[in-house]
Amino acid sequence: MLAQCNLNLQSSFDEMMSANGLSTRIQQFLDPHALAHTPSPFHRLGQQMQDILGDGGILKEVVQPGEGPPVPRDSSVSIHFSGFLEYSDRPFETTSHLKYPRMMKLGRDVTLCGLELGILTMRKGEFSRFLFLPEYAYGAMGCPPLIPPVATVLYEVQVLDFLDSAEVDEFFAMSPEEQNTAPLSMLLNVVDTERSFGNRCFNHSRFEDAKDRYKQAVTLLGNRKAEGEEEKRSIVAGQLPIYLNLSLTQLRLDRPLKALEYGLKALKIDPNNTKALFRCGQMFQPEGFPQAYLELFDFEKAQDYLTMAQANKPFDVDINNLLRKLAIHYKDCLDKEKELCSKMFADFVKK
Repeated sequence: MLAQCNLNLQSSFDEMMSANGLSTRIQQFLDPHALAHTPSPFHRLGQQMQDILGDGGILKEVVQPGEGPPVPRDSSVSIHFSGFLEYSDRPFETTSHLKYPRMMKLGRDVTLCGLELGILTMRKGEFSRFLFLPEYAYGAMGCPPLIPPVATVLYEVQVLDFLDSAEVDEFFAMSPEEQNTAPLSMLLNVVDTERSFGNRCFNHSRFEDAKDRYKQAVTLLGNRKAEGEEEKRSIVAGQLPIYLNLSLTQLRLDRPLKALEYGLKALKIDPNNTKALFRCGQMFQPEGFPQAYLELFDFEKAQDYLTMAQANKPFDVDINNLLRKLAIHYKDCLDKEKELCSKMFADFVKK
């Protein structure tokens, strides 16, 4: 959603600007006192903005301030943005239709020079407007048919989130031998960043992307040749939460066999882990799974896992609810078997 400017233009001024062909969208950003005798709407808007480079190529207006440090140069960002031409109310490109825009790597996915430089001046949560001269936008050629030659463009940008991925880039630029001899702290930081990427994808319901990020992280840890028991313990400790994440992600992807596989890997590391016990208990529930997975149902195993999880957290609502569901499903199963056996026996007596 595009923010509304707090400037109120007089109705007579509105009529004059409309008659002159000035976009109503540009009108709402402009200070009426700055509009005298200046022909270009973007030029008028630029008079209210800050020159962030000193050459007039990128002008900025902060509509809603953000918080925290500025976006780092080598980060991956999640942004909403819309681009406008002069005299146009409709964006030539926008992400406003996306509930969760994807993370974009600066220098690779963000290809507009001015947009990247503008983002580097922003903070998390900030909403700003930018005017980019052609040399910082689409150049002398433009981008036909949408962008005409030598076009100044207006961009509205909101930074939703970002992750500093410089260390990840540096690590993946190394050879496998160099990765294995890099400091363990560097590896763990890279793994943590990959897991953070996965968490963001999961929270946005992009489960395939989340799975890929988690698998990348667990592969990095698996490739590491531990030197000493302390390093081995650190690697195993890093694997545990990723296995749990992979188990839940595979469950969301309707792949219970894979979910169970990762749940059991987590239990191998920590046999008393409550989340792993709960996850494995979920794997044996018939509710919600397609017919192809009926061979997976084992009520006794489910009860064993969930009872151990309940011993760790006796008042956990999810665990207790799942145990109650299990008891109901188990009773229903026994009743159906009893009914089937009764019918079979009755048919045998008749014969």
